[in-house]
Amino acid sequence: MSDWLPETPRTLAFPTTSYVTLAGADWLASASPRPDDLQAHWALQPAAPSVLPCGTAFDVINAPALFGRRMVDRLWSDGPGSGPVAAHRGRILLFAAPGTAQRLPALLVWEEWGTAVPPLLCHGSGDAVTIPPLHPHPGTGTPRARPAYTDAPSAYDGAGGPGAGAADPASPGLSRWLVAPDVRKPWLPGADILLWACVRAARAAAGAQREAAAQHPVSALAGS
Repeated sequence: MSDWLPETPRTLAFPTTSYVTLAGADWLASASPRPDDLQAHWALQPAAPSVLPCGTAFDVINAPALFGRRMVDRLWSDGPGSGPVAAHRGRILLFAAPGTAQRLPALLVWEEWGTAVPPLLCHGSGDAVTIPPLHPHPGTGTPRARPAYTDAPSAYDGAGGPGAGAADPASPGLSRWLVAPDVRKPWLPGADILLWACVRAARAAAGAQREAAAQHPVSALAGS
């Protein structure tokens, strides 16, 4: 059972940046065979999603929304934190170290809790993923988050402060960064750490189901 967490520096503060910085954009562009062209495209269309190849700068573990959010919660509450994380079309995309897409499924086969982990899409060498826009559209992310590629004023300075009006990251149509890349060389979890997060998330899901089952007879009696 994967209760063991590999020794890694721990980051206690959950990041709040919901848009990609210039340094983070440099890192994302490094995955492309033509990074300069990609940077030029972003300069013209910073609100457009992009498709990037996996396997060189990063792999991506693509999880169902609820389970993926539980993984992220465990990584930040009890683990070392996470690399960049995005929500895209009802899924959670966890950016991981290259090679993770190949190793994680093999580790899950031997894990006691592996059968409790929902199917994960592991994108590695030869695959590509769609990433969210570099900054959120007004009304879909953090209102005060201003994109790094433009000096446009008030559209990103809505009232209500950071987080006001933020959409549900599990929404099927939503594409946004939950943990946006903000440095040129972000730390990325490997297969061992994501296996640990999978087990913790599976346990949390099982615990929630047991609690719901225990409360169901009480609800039935209260209604009778």
